[in-house]
This record gives sequence, structure tokens and C-alpha cells, in this order.
Amino acid sequence: MLLVAGCVIVRADEGMWMLNRIDPKTADAMKQLGLELTPRELYDPEGVSLKDAVVDFGDFCSGVVVSPNGLVFTNHHCGYGAIQSLSTPEDDILKNGFVAHSFEEERPAEGLFVRFLQRTEECSGRVMRAMDAIYRSHPTVPARQLEREKLDSICREVEREYSKANPGMDCQVKSYYGGNAYYVSIYKVYRDVRLVFTATETLGKFGGDTDNWMWPRQTCDFSVFRIYADKDGNPADYSADNVPLRPKRYARVSIDGFQPGDFCMTVGYPGSTSRYLSSWGIRERVEDRNVSTIQVRGKKQEVWKRWMSQDRAVGIKYASKWAGSSNYWKNSIGMNKAIADLDVIGQKQRLEKDIRQWYSGREDLNRRFGHVFDSLQTAYAARREAVHANGFFSETFMRGIEIYRVASMLNRTPQDVGEAQADATREQLTRFFKDYDARVDEETMATLLQNYREQVKNRDYWPDCYGVIDSLFGGDCGAYAHDLFTRSICVRPDCLDRLLSDSTLRDSDPALRYAQGIPDMMMHISRGMREPNNIISHNERLLTQALMEMDEDAPHYSDANFSMRLSYGYIQDYTAQGRHFDYYTSSQSLLDKAAKQGEIEDYRMEQDIISLLERGDWGRYADRRTHDLHLCFLSNNDITGGNSGSPMFNGKGELIGLAFDGNWEAMSGDISFDSSLQRCIGVDIRFVLFLIDKWGHADNLIRELGVK
Repeated sequence: MLLVAGCVIVRADEGMWMLNRIDPKTADAMKQLGLELTPRELYDPEGVSLKDAVVDFGDFCSGVVVSPNGLVFTNHHCGYGAIQSLSTPEDDILKNGFVAHSFEEERPAEGLFVRFLQRTEECSGRVMRAMDAIYRSHPTVPARQLEREKLDSICREVEREYSKANPGMDCQVKSYYGGNAYYVSIYKVYRDVRLVFTATETLGKFGGDTDNWMWPRQTCDFSVFRIYADKDGNPADYSADNVPLRPKRYARVSIDGFQPGDFCMTVGYPGSTSRYLSSWGIRERVEDRNVSTIQVRGKKQEVWKRWMSQDRAVGIKYASKWAGSSNYWKNSIGMNKAIADLDVIGQKQRLEKDIRQWYSGREDLNRRFGHVFDSLQTAYAARREAVHANGFFSETFMRGIEIYRVASMLNRTPQDVGEAQADATREQLTRFFKDYDARVDEETMATLLQNYREQVKNRDYWPDCYGVIDSLFGGDCGAYAHDLFTRSICVRPDCLDRLLSDSTLRDSDPALRYAQGIPDMMMHISRGMREPNNIISHNERLLTQALMEMDEDAPHYSDANFSMRLSYGYIQDYTAQGRHFDYYTSSQSLLDKAAKQGEIEDYRMEQDIISLLERGDWGRYADRRTHDLHLCFLSNNDITGGNSGSPMFNGKGELIGLAFDGNWEAMSGDISFDSSLQRCIGVDIRFVLFLIDKWGHADNLIRELGVK
């Protein structure tokens, strides 16, 4: 707790709040903590507000517009895919960094886009009325089955209606509060996005897997892009004639610094949380879903790492894929540990006991909610084996063995395919093969096929390829993989043309035959979960509804679903397991780690950067209290995946940092928020500007940002 503002004791609330639903209690709490902006200045669908400076970056991260010329800051790991795609062994900007000193030098990032939220409107009534009509027309079908079968189609119809009324906009309907409410968000999408600045990989990923999800951190996790539009400011595909976007609103950067207790707010796009999930759902997440992620990705990454270390070309090709895989591999490890350490399942069971006591004394409530817990327990038990198999199947065959993507693409392409579709498929294949190495994939296939056999004991969940492995290769997965990769056309970029010139390959090519059995098994596993899924979805929704009704006087936020959210709090340190962690890291802490680079590869750092930090000439970027350069810092903001790149604002709405990670001790945060432990890790904007200025010598950007 913290003493602020006229001796009123206040605490930051957990929560990922919808900007259009900030209730008076939440607004007052933010004001007491130090927010100087009104709710209308945060979100104004009719005018200009802070939300207009925040972007959905590529549908996987967040970002913030920081200049009148459409300059966007996000994390280095958010821009990583684009940076990697623009890198070659001859021009390795992933390793060496990149600085554009003029608009002409900026590099188009193919396929990258940003979305600006225009407004969010509730459409619960429209969705619920449509569902009620379906219930009436199908009186003999269980409501739980109708919900899963019909809701998606109803939401798509609402999206079509909004798209028709808002031409040129991207309209998305999503469920909130466990399916108890629905909102539509309307976005303007810009698809000409260009790379402006990236630091070296050693800075942008400093600490690597060693420090990922850990504190203290020294990672300068930022990259800079620019949004382009046509001459009228409208979205347009890439063209040399496009001009930098003149945004409605941009965030001003602040180099004034901050200290513990100062207000801090994130605005961004958190991806997914499960704070309302039942105790049975949490146990399934720990024992089945996370286990498969940890186990299979661990095996796959061993193979990838060996090849990436031996061959820089492979290292570039697999850099982005490695980052994505290893990030949630370590996340799952940390989540399982934190859920056990903090007794999260026990906490949820005690809450469920309170809910039982709340409804048990009232006939109307008992009629609505009395069956929920027994139904959940039974349904989770019924799908346990299938969920276990599904996790290992997805990680092995869908996310692990890459050649399936090529073979599946070819299997879906008819022999008499039209030229337009053929060209589109060739373009997809070109993108795939740019970042693919068949040697790596062959070893990955051999390793993961053997691993799946060992982890999923029920042969009913084995795809057809195991019959071939056992009958023709004596059970040797490595021999099967080598034969497949030796004989298949799917390892070659011209595979589509070869298939279209020889239709007999559809029956003889080993990779095409391998891929044919994967969807069938996937459907088989899914059918085994269908009825339990219906029951669980229906009753988890009722459980959320019961909790909200039981505690109806308290503000409630919805689980994250990659829609714009705000979290608020303040700068704060923490103590865990008897160790105190300060709220910031200094330049010396980076130098101390860099001194260990001979022992720890993730602490590797170029000598010119070490020399720059050793000089200690921080200038205007020095902290006014410590006179040092602050690198990263902590707040108690509530964030999760997708928040990466989210702007961290002070009470005036000025940019003080970019959120990029959470701390190890609170990795259960997607399930349960612990206010004493959970922290948001951000890169200090002064560290960002120092590198742009002193390392990149990008005076053009410093002037554009208006840094004083």
C-alpha cells in the first residue's frame, strides 16, 4: 500500500479495463493515484483521445505513435519477425542493427500492419436476441450445444452488418465476461509499415532465454517503425507515392523520470487471461496443456539450437520462430511453478466454496447455478485423455514438424487449379521457404515422432504415419524421416509446379501421404472432446455469471481477449523469497552481466556498446536523483502476452516506457493476480532515446520526437 494525495491510502486495482467502460469507482481510484486525465481524455469515440495514439501492432503486439509523422515505438521482440525478414547473411540487420536517417532509407516490412481503434460498442442485445430465437426454434437441443454451434455464426453476421455500415473498416465482435457480454470494435487498418530503427540483437534481446520472464532486466526491448498512408491520409497498400501518416493523436515522450509511488498506466492489447476459470480448468491447464508445451518444445528447441549455433544462415531463418517457441515454453514452465508455489488451485477452490454457500440458501439461485460444479467436474474428467493427446498432437504435428505446412498446402490445391490461386500458393511457398531448412526439419521430425510415441501411449491417438514407420522401417522414426525428406517434392520451392505436372505424385509422394492422415486424426481427437467442451463452455460461463452477481457492487473487468485495455497502478519494487528487488536497473548492472559473456552466451555485447556505457556520458537522459542511466523499471500494472510494446504513461499521459515482460515469481498471473508479487517490466524511454541518440546518431528521430 502507498500513502499519496492528501494522506488518502489507496491501492492499485488489478484489472484490464475496457476504456469505454471505466466506472466512477475506477476513475476515482486512478485520480487518487495521480492520473490527471479524465475518462473522456482517455477514450473519446467522437473526438481525439489518448486511445488514438495506441495501436494494435500486427495483431500480436501493441505499439504507440510518438510523432506527428506516424513514428511508432514497439518492442524489439514485436518487430523481430519483420527485422529478421529484412535480414540476410550479407546485410544482417538483425545482428548489427539498422538506422534510417531519412524517409527514403526506411524499409517496407511486407505483411506488417497496424490497427487504430475507432470505437467499441456493446452488441450483447443483438447477439442474445439471436440466440434466444435459436433456442425457441430448437427446443429439444441442449442450450450448451447450441451456444458453441451458433454463436460464431451470429457474431460473424453482426460483423458483416457493422462492416456494411462502416465501409473500409475492420469490425470484430468478441465475447467478454466469459460469454456473458459481446462488444464490437471498429478499426482502421494501415498496411504500409516501414522499419526505421532497430538496435543490435544483443541489445534488443539482452539476457535472451536466460533472463526471459526474470527481474532484474537490462534488455533494450524496442524497435521503431513508421506508418504510411496515401496523400489524403487513408490506408493504402505499399507504394513509393505514400507519405508518412499524420495521426489524430500521438504520445509525447517524457525524460523527467519517475520514482516509486508515481502513477503508471499501460494501454494496449493483452491477449488472453483466464482469471474466472474454475479450479478444474486450472488443473487441466497445469497438468495437460502446459505439460505438452514444455515437453515437446523443449525437444524441438534442442534440435533447432544446435543447427542455429552451427550455421548463421540457419540462425537468421529460425530466429523469429525460435523466439516465439521459446517464449511460451518458458512461460509455461514458470506458470506451473507459480501456480504450485502460490496455491492458486487452493485459492480458487475456496472461492468456489464461497459461491456454493452464496447460492445454496436461495431456491432461484440454486436452480440456476446448483448444477454448475458437478457438471464441470464430470466434463473435465471426461475429456482428460483427449486433451492430453491433443496438446502433444498440436505441438508435434501442427507446430513442430514444418513440412506438414507445405504438404497440406499442396493437398488442398486441386490439379486443375486456376492461375490466380496457383500464383497465390506460389507466393505462400516462397515466404515459407525463405525461413526454412529441410535438414533442420528432418531431424525435428525424427525427434518429435519418437517423442509422441513415448508420450501418448494410447495408439488410438496415433496418426497413420506410425503404421508406415512400424511396417516399413521397423519402428525407426529417424529412418522414416530420412526417406520422406529424400524422396519428397515438398522440400523444394518448385514443389507446386512439379505436382501440377505429375498428378501421380499425389499418391506416391511420402510427405503428401503423411499429411493426408494428420487432419483425420485431428478430427478424431476433437470429436472425443466435443460434448465435454459444450458442457464446460456453458458452465464456465454460468460460473462467471454467478461470481459477478455474488459480488455485484464491485467493479469487474473481463478476461483479456486482444482488445484494447487499460491497467493502472504505480512504480513499485517488490520482495520475494526473502530477497528485495529495486524498481529499476542501472547501466552498471548491464556491464556486470556483459562481463560474464564468456560463460553465458545470452550476455554477449559488442565492445562499442560497452565502451559507450562505460563512458557514463548520459547527458539529458540521466536520472535526476541517481545521476545514472536507468535501463528498465517495474510497475504493478496488470499485463499479459499481447501487451508487449504497450506504452507506459505517467499521470499526464506522457510516455515513460514500453512494457515488455513480467516477473518469474508471478507467472501464474494469467490465472490469478497477486498484487504483492505481480510486476510489469518496462524499458525506460530514456534508455531508448539514449541509444537512438548516442549509438544510432539518429538526430533526425530525436528532432522528430521533440525531445527537450
